[in-house]
Amino acid sequence: MFKKTFIALTLPLLSVLAISVATPLRGVSAQPVSQAARSPQRADSAVAAAPETGTLQKMIVENGGVTMDLDLNGFNGSSSLVARPVTLQFQIGANSFFPILVFNDLLRGAEPGSMGLVPSRSGGLQSAVSLPANLAASLKQLVVERLSSNQGYDLAVRDGNTGFTFFNVAGGEYNYDANAQSLSITNGRLLISKEFASVLGRPSDAGAVVGKISVGAAMQPIEIDQLANGELQSGVMPAVGTVPGPDVIVGELVDFVQSETGSVGGRVGLALGTDACNKGVQNAAWIALPSNNHPFIPQNLYRMSGGATNDDRFEQIGESWGKHAFAAASSNTCNFGCNGVGGDHLGSGCSDFYSAGLNGSQFQIGSRAWVNPFTGVFVGSTANDHTNHSHDVTSHRMLVDVNDLNTSLNAGAKYFAEANYIVPDEGIWCAAHPTECNMYNNASYRQYSVSGINQPFSFSPVGNTVREQPAVKAWTGATVNQIQPAPGTDGIWFMGWKVTGPNAGVWHYEYALYNQNLDRAIQSFTVPVGAGVNVTNIGFHAPIQQPGWPHDGTQGDAGYSSTPWVVDTTDPNFITWSTETFATNQNANAIRFATMYNFRFDADQGPSPTSATVGYFKTGSPTGVSIQAPGGVPSPSPSPTITPSPTPTPTATATATATATATATATATSTPPPTPTATPTATPTSTPPPSPTPTPSDTNPPTPTPSATATATATSTVTPPPTPTATATATSTPRPSPTPRPAPPSRVRPTPHPRP
Repeated sequence: MFKKTFIALTLPLLSVLAISVATPLRGVSAQPVSQAARSPQRADSAVAAAPETGTLQKMIVENGGVTMDLDLNGFNGSSSLVARPVTLQFQIGANSFFPILVFNDLLRGAEPGSMGLVPSRSGGLQSAVSLPANLAASLKQLVVERLSSNQGYDLAVRDGNTGFTFFNVAGGEYNYDANAQSLSITNGRLLISKEFASVLGRPSDAGAVVGKISVGAAMQPIEIDQLANGELQSGVMPAVGTVPGPDVIVGELVDFVQSETGSVGGRVGLALGTDACNKGVQNAAWIALPSNNHPFIPQNLYRMSGGATNDDRFEQIGESWGKHAFAAASSNTCNFGCNGVGGDHLGSGCSDFYSAGLNGSQFQIGSRAWVNPFTGVFVGSTANDHTNHSHDVTSHRMLVDVNDLNTSLNAGAKYFAEANYIVPDEGIWCAAHPTECNMYNNASYRQYSVSGINQPFSFSPVGNTVREQPAVKAWTGATVNQIQPAPGTDGIWFMGWKVTGPNAGVWHYEYALYNQNLDRAIQSFTVPVGAGVNVTNIGFHAPIQQPGWPHDGTQGDAGYSSTPWVVDTTDPNFITWSTETFATNQNANAIRFATMYNFRFDADQGPSPTSATVGYFKTGSPTGVSIQAPGGVPSPSPSPTITPSPTPTPTATATATATATATATATATSTPPPTPTATPTATPTSTPPPSPTPTPSDTNPPTPTPSATATATATSTVTPPPTPTATATATSTPRPSPTPRPAPPSRVRPTPHPRP
């Protein structure tokens, strides 16, 4: 059973505890954790390496203070450049039940609860007469409430009596000082709630930033649990999941925030909160670095826009590195019925919540290049090395161009955030049970609205999380099919396409290739074109690549290339887009896991069903996939026969050796290529010998016969909505690789309110 120590409190608090049971590890802090008590370790790296045996404390507020800095212009829609600031100060009610969890002196997270606010005599409340009437009337009964993970925000400011929400809180940095047992929350942005905006008579102001909030509190423990080998010392409950093996899904996408105010090179850094659930009957390993047996969590952002109904195209506009998970909670977000196991395993049926703050904490985010997305294998000692990194406000987070979020440039666009859990334990189970592989449902998405013309931007959830589906499935009116070139030995990708028109006799053809967890990656895409079809406006779109960093796992630490794919229209029967082969450049701009690229053109003939050809980057024969293309194109070929190959040796780094199987050539054939019979080869080993020269396979399309002329030309007859991220056309100039960013100035975090 648990070894517990309860700390004596006042009688009212004891009565609360008397009806409580031991609370398992739950929640995650909203921002990077201060490590003042454990110097000289870095704050974030210390959290990521939380030990497996130690002490878990549940703590509540003993006393403290809250400050709200408001701009009164924000309540009346004034566009004045002269701010009308007012500062409100409050004392926190003694023994407020705002619980946090601390594991071996490291902040692990906050649980749902609230702290009552008592107006301070010197807190500027004389300015209440300038506040909106209902806010002024509630000043003596406000509470700061920690919300549950499915409510879209981490904190809210409410009337404690009526429950009316005045402000949602976005961002916010949580810092815990173990020596002083003090908690601070700084830089939280106060957003007008929908109900407050309605009362103000300005419903469009919902989500507008009207100020900041900061909290400083002395904490006191109310419960202390001892953990051994990462698990609370209690009898292990029986499995409650329903799927054989471990099966981790993204149960909820929660707070979506701009991690810090500021932009670099016209880009901002975003982060997304996640709540993972284990559907499986087996507990899933969640062992912190330097172990390599824990989930890796990349995050992405997409935009749907274009055309009369703003759904012609679906593009990825941002991607992050990946969060390395640690110390699982044992909550029950998905209502599967948690078995109570937490710590170094996520129990059967249990859930584990990470807020956007922790998923965007830069020292806990590792490069994607180290990870095999199908097996989940990476080298724990190198996967999260930030030595010689000078982080700015965007580093390693979702990099998004400011103009891609600017609401004045993207009227009517819809935005979708996505997270993907790559789980090594699922790969281990799949290798031993090849008919029970559970790594194909690890992506979920959710729609969010955007507020702001320039940064900082704010985001609000629209609807519920769509579980176990990638975001491309949200593309309205499109056909999206799952492709699995090597069942049991590699992952899946999705082929999406949509044809719109005609508009003045012209059809628009839009294709999206999303790689969910395919380690071999995608190198080329060929679309047939019927005889006599005139093609214009050939285009390409890819999200912003992360720049190169020391120890990032790419060849030479150079980062992946951002060079747009080359377009070949030499043969009038085909359009082929391609990047360099693996043998030529291991850092080429291939479509790697959790990434989507777009290909598009206009044509003067309507669509017919046919097959496109997709060539792979590291290994494997090309695959024929069903699409629609213009004119009298060949009928689609039957799906290729798949011959599974033996379970491969995991790929440990991004510089794995290419196999002798050739990738698709950059140019198209003059006759439709036959649908190949895919014969997958083993995934490359983790010790890369020199890259071999690929030997063409007899299943590849025949060598193209150049044509003297090409019908495809690039024109500008169609003007899409603003798309600031790079879009290459047949005449485009490749964009340059990102230049290194200068080191930012040091930031000094505010000291939390001292214990009296």
